[in-house]
Amino acid sequence: MQVKEVLRVKGNRLVSAEPAGRAVEAISTMAKENLGSLVVMEQGRMVGMLTFHELLRALASRGGVLGELRVGDIMVRDPVTAAPEMEVNDLRRTMLESGARYLPVMQDGRLLGVISFRDVAKAVLEEQDFENKMLKGYIKNWPA
Repeated sequence: MQVKEVLRVKGNRLVSAEPAGRAVEAISTMAKENLGSLVVMEQGRMVGMLTFHELLRALASRGGVLGELRVGDIMVRDPVTAAPEMEVNDLRRTMLESGARYLPVMQDGRLLGVISFRDVAKAVLEEQDFENKMLKGYIKNWPA
């Protein structure tokens, strides 16, 4: 299975923030949309990723107060990315090795979507369930 297949099932709805946006507003957006990450866009181009990890780290280092802290101050610049043709096993390995829970999917400099570790787990589980059902059907209908 390839990353583009996971994106196709998941959909490619993107929610973004701007580097100049306030971190507090990013938290509000993430909570409202039930997201663990936001793509940081500037002039139509991805410039970084903001995940709950960076937000928690910022909260911890500032005594629980973000004040006027900007997204651009805490975002991950140049995040690890995936290609649509990448195999899911390679994607899982990349996520584990880099520690990234969310990977932007890029093709020719264009952002296609974001894949989360949860998206990968769900896709693999669904693929395994399908294969299991097919194999059981094949065995059940095997000529005696």
